[in-house]
This record gives sequence, C-alpha cells and structure tokens, in this order.
Amino acid sequence: MRDGRDRFVTAAVVLAAGPSTRLGEPKQLVMVGRETLLERSVRAAREAGCETVVVVLGAEVERILERCNLTGAVVVVNDAWEEGMASSIRVGVGAVGGADGVLLMTCDQPAVTAEHLLALMAAGEVTASAYAGRRGVPAYFPAASFPALRALRGDAGARELLREAGTVDLVGGELDVDTDADRAAAVKLFG
Repeated sequence: MRDGRDRFVTAAVVLAAGPSTRLGEPKQLVMVGRETLLERSVRAAREAGCETVVVVLGAEVERILERCNLTGAVVVVNDAWEEGMASSIRVGVGAVGGADGVLLMTCDQPAVTAEHLLALMAAGEVTASAYAGRRGVPAYFPAASFPALRALRGDAGARELLREAGTVDLVGGELDVDTDADRAAAVKLFG
C-alpha cells in the first residue's frame, strides 16, 4: 500500500532463527567491527529505508535478545525453526503487514550494504542477489509474491522463486558466516 506520500512501503525480513551448528555458537552474535552480524543486517535494512524490519529468531532466542540491540525492529519468534528456512520466511512475511514489498535477508552475510538493498528494490519486481554463479538472498519480493512465500516448506528457502528472477551483483555475497574460517574472513574484510 502507498503510505500517503506517494511512495511504496518496503519491509525487511531478517532470517536469524537457525542454530549455527557448524559454527558452534550463534552466528547472530559474531562481532564484525562494533556490531553483531544481526545488528549489521538490521542497520543495513534501516539505512535502505525499510519502514519495518522484522527479525525472525528461533534457536538461542534469549541469548540473542540479551546481547543484540534490536531497538526499533519487530522481533518475532519462529517456534518451528527446526523445520528449516521456509518456516522462518512464513513467520517473517506474516509479520510485515501491508507492505508493498519485502527484502528477504539472512543475518550472516556481512557484504550486504544499504546500497545493495536499494538496488534490489529499484526494479519493483522479484530481484535476487547474484554471487558465486547463483541467485540468492538478499532478494526483493513485491507483495504479489507474498502468497508464494507463505506457501514455502522445508529448508530450501525461496530458491525456487528466484530461479527466473533478475539479479543485482553482490560482491562478496558468497561469504556467509557458517564456520570459524568464515568468521575470520568476515572480520578481516569488514571489521
């Protein structure tokens, strides 16, 4: 819906419910510079002008809430996080209200910037990030895509919905913090 000022309202959904099994501790809390990966993701979404930033938590929810400043974000808990990423997408998209579109993000990609998110939104249609020869998140979905997002199941996330999507290159997008080596690379490159 338009917000009365003749512009579209975009929300962001930051997926942060996973257990970080390969890292052995919550990746949401990994420090890059002066902020956690989760705080960094929320900041990028806010700087891109997202009206609502929904953070989907699941595993380690109490620990993450204690250590992250999520002021201004809408925090929702996915009690079915063990089902996989699709369950978090459903919960997050269900919390965006009447937005005209949503940026779907994960909390573990330190290369994501507000400028990249703005470029994704600019097309006004389903648009994926391109890195390492594939399409992925962050990705923008207009409201017409919300029913398909809410129908997702399993751990594949929105991959199938991005198969034919336009793309915006994300330099460094292949770095997601899943292991100690990834954490070291993120700190070296970004903080």
